[in-house]
Amino acid sequence: MPDLAPPTPAVPLSELLAQTAPGLRQVAGPPAGEVLVQWVHASEMADPVPYLLGGELLLTAGVHFPVDEERAEYLDRYVARTVQGGAAALGFGLAPVHERTPGALVAACERHGLPLVEVAPRTPFAAVARAVWQVMARARERELRRVTEAQRALGAAAGRPDPVPAVLRHLAHHLGGRAWLLDAGGTRVHAAGAAVPAGVEAAARALAAVVRPGRAGAPASATDTAGGTRLAAYALAAGPAGGGSGGLVLVLAAERRDPADHAVAGLAAVLLSLLTGGYQGASDAGRTAALVRLLLGDPPERAVEALADGAASWTVVHAVRGAGGVRDGAAPGELAAALGTPLVAAGDGDGPLRALVAGDREITARPGWTFGVGAPAAAGDLAAADAQAAGALRRAVAGRVPVVRHAAPHSGIAALLAPAEAAAYARSRLAPIAGSPALIDTLRTWISLYGNWDRTAVALGVHRNTVRQRVSRAAALLEADLDDPDVRTDLWIALRYG
Repeated sequence: MPDLAPPTPAVPLSELLAQTAPGLRQVAGPPAGEVLVQWVHASEMADPVPYLLGGELLLTAGVHFPVDEERAEYLDRYVARTVQGGAAALGFGLAPVHERTPGALVAACERHGLPLVEVAPRTPFAAVARAVWQVMARARERELRRVTEAQRALGAAAGRPDPVPAVLRHLAHHLGGRAWLLDAGGTRVHAAGAAVPAGVEAAARALAAVVRPGRAGAPASATDTAGGTRLAAYALAAGPAGGGSGGLVLVLAAERRDPADHAVAGLAAVLLSLLTGGYQGASDAGRTAALVRLLLGDPPERAVEALADGAASWTVVHAVRGAGGVRDGAAPGELAAALGTPLVAAGDGDGPLRALVAGDREITARPGWTFGVGAPAAAGDLAAADAQAAGALRRAVAGRVPVVRHAAPHSGIAALLAPAEAAAYARSRLAPIAGSPALIDTLRTWISLYGNWDRTAVALGVHRNTVRQRVSRAAALLEADLDDPDVRTDLWIALRYG
């Protein structure tokens, strides 16, 4: 199920009750300071649960409440279902339907542990909703201020003569907890912040082993709890400074953990990756040697021998920010840290970042990234793998999925074609549009996405009308009826070999 949390932080019900304008008063349920509200929703349905996301202040005037002797049983079922739906609290509007809050509703809310809030007469539910959004807006402003202040402090710490301990100290101070920098063996390199029980530190070391850089399939981050303390571990793309070949791990321990803390911890992880030396994998000297060999004319197979990874094959990854393929100028270092590879290059203009990863390393989804992954390839076949990754990324962006891998073609009719003859046919068939890469790329993407205009527009980053114009132009130049499935198949095969 997708994450349905709103872009603003949840706020305590007590903060909403402190607002004088809506005229709210709690009459039942647990303390308001322990209740977090994420949304506000008004409904007079007897069963609003199918329309709840969870975390709502659910508002009702009780239009559907019965007035006979079955009221208590009805209200008990209603409150139980509201709790089942995940509502944070129930707001009951006084007048014009009910002059006072039914005692059976108060009892049911107490019994099921649902906060019950009276809304004063003549108070529109829209005013309550506005108050909720105002409280959330202020909370969001406080959160952004905290992140900004922490970013400034971490940036200043990174410029000090001994930056790594300084960054850790500021990070631990911001979180109100403990921060460790551990090497691949779990040995403490640096630590800062308040001391924690031995059991918490042992749990922190165990969590660090989960994200250890260099381990195949290891996640970039992980979370856990120990003794009421929240733990988070981040794999850093650093090796030499940690004294181990597997890179370093940042581990944090704090009593609380909110989105602002997550943002600041992510920034600190990037800073520490940059401050602690080369990324895990190939050394700077090995990469330099590989570059020199390529410049002096050695084939790629010889050049990659200078890389310390010793990979027999490589995987090409194309990456952009977000499930929608937002090209926001993300730094190559962020992708290097996410994938655990130093071999990352920025794209041209707003093009995707590209990375080379050892062929035996699994590429998994990373929060905030969309990946297109080519098939593992030897050094001499990386150009083809690069094209595969580009196509996979287009499909990932169009489908709004985090990772799409190149699928090897099935052995079918295409396998019966001689590659040289198929390529010659492709050149002839596509000759009318050979001078327009935009038309070829648009036609290839449009056919691969089953003629879907919107998904093609998303994949190419252009307007859907531009897609229509290009496809129509290509069809006219090729004299092709694209509504004919045989024609589409013929063009698809040509585009594969062209």
